[in-house]
Amino acid sequence: MPIEKAQEIATDALIHLTRDPEQVGRFLAVSGIGPESIRDAAEEPGFLAGVLEFYMADEAMLLAYCENSGIRPTMIAMARFALAGDPADYA
Repeated sequence: MPIEKAQEIATDALIHLTRDPEQVGRFLAVSGIGPESIRDAAEEPGFLAGVLEFYMADEAMLLAYCENSGIRPTMIAMARFALAGDPADYA
């Protein structure tokens, strides 16, 4: 998957996430960033991959997002891989 497509998917996922105050609150808590710095954080390498990882950690949320967006859940994994590479590389 081209990096541009991966960024598009992750950005859309982030926008979708911000529409749910409970989930965005949970995301901010997990990521350790404050709501005032989310725009700055979004420009950091790895942030968009982290958004996709957040979805991948919650199957119900992932499936709901994919259904609403018209994409397959495997596209989320492909986009995450395009943005951050293989998780085994970090072990």
